[in-house]
Amino acid sequence: MSPAARAVDRAIAVYQHRVSPRKGWRCAHGVLHGGDGCSAAARTLLATRGLVGTALPMAARFLACYQAARMLTRTDVQGVCCCGPIPIPFGWRSPRT
Repeated sequence: MSPAARAVDRAIAVYQHRVSPRKGWRCAHGVLHGGDGCSAAARTLLATRGLVGTALPMAARFLACYQAARMLTRTDVQGVCCCGPIPIPFGWRSPRT
């Protein structure tokens, strides 16, 4: 991994460990489709494709995440995500119906 890719990977790791747990919600793409959130997907792509090879797939992923968030806000989706032993409540509600 190049020094620039390592720096981006480290920044994402800091986000995952310090910011993400405090924000109170999960990546919409991960909620709707299951699997990793966008930050984990970015770290995987960085490790396999490098910094330049990650740009286009992540742009597509962020667009898919935006579309997933729009889809979830159109409905009153609520539930509990059981990722391991800790249930994580989530919910999206339409601002106006």
